[in-house]
Amino acid sequence: MTTLASCQDLSKSYGNNKALDQVSFEITAGDPVALVGPNGAGKTTLLSILSGFIRPSAGRVTVFEGAPGGKKTFGKLSALPQDARFDPRLTVRRQLAFYAQLQGFTGKAALHEVDRVLELVKLEQLIYEKPEALSHGMGKRAAIAQALIGTPELVLLDEPTAGLDPGNARHLRQVISNLSDQTTFIISSHNLSELEKLCHNVLFLEQGRLQPQTEQASSAQQKSYLTLLLANGSAEGLAEKLQLLKGFVSVEQKQKNEYLIKYDAQIAPMFDQLLLRCVADNGWEYRQLLKGKSLEEKLFAQS
Repeated sequence: MTTLASCQDLSKSYGNNKALDQVSFEITAGDPVALVGPNGAGKTTLLSILSGFIRPSAGRVTVFEGAPGGKKTFGKLSALPQDARFDPRLTVRRQLAFYAQLQGFTGKAALHEVDRVLELVKLEQLIYEKPEALSHGMGKRAAIAQALIGTPELVLLDEPTAGLDPGNARHLRQVISNLSDQTTFIISSHNLSELEKLCHNVLFLEQGRLQPQTEQASSAQQKSYLTLLLANGSAEGLAEKLQLLKGFVSVEQKQKNEYLIKYDAQIAPMFDQLLLRCVADNGWEYRQLLKGKSLEEKLFAQS
């Protein structure tokens, strides 16, 4: 697969504070990548280095086989800072047309490109409005449109859904999902439920260090997980009923209505179907059945 960005022993210090500490990873073309971690973990610093806005203190970083912000990234990489702002004096269309011109579009081609990206985020009816006339959600979508100009191969989004209502957040997920066959997104966010719907790959930063996300699997027995979220209340006798299922290993209640179920995939590769049949036979209502552990469980569960 094509490597879009690579970091090797990347570090960044601000005085005595080490924002990034020997971070190493590769980003290949494909599904969106989640960048997660607590406040101060180094997420924004990492995105800023990949964008070429700041330089690392040590280590090596390449984007499209060149230096961040260099000629090789022109037209291929786009970034959206968390607090992106528009000039209040200019209309949305005029500002985006200016950004398009900076990327090499000229004349009518720039305007056509602006119309294209505004249609993607469903803001084509507001092209002649000034930023102050836009709601927070509309302003966020306009900023997303700016990041999509020129169909870049790699887009860095810092907290793109922060402050968005569920409708706008859902539309943004749809835009990212629809474009993922041609554009790779790195998405920094605290909203794990949003990321879980979009991303299979996760970069987890904590105190400037990249935490390993590989789970050790027994060579003698391949064990898998299902996360079952019930609609309301607990299911009476759930543990006893699950023990009767072929391949069942264990069940753990994580929250009031959420259960983490471990099973042996070698013995029962279609265990999810057995579980759903068990749920139906016992009259339990469920809201969601997730393959594997939830993203929250993967990142923060105590081992």
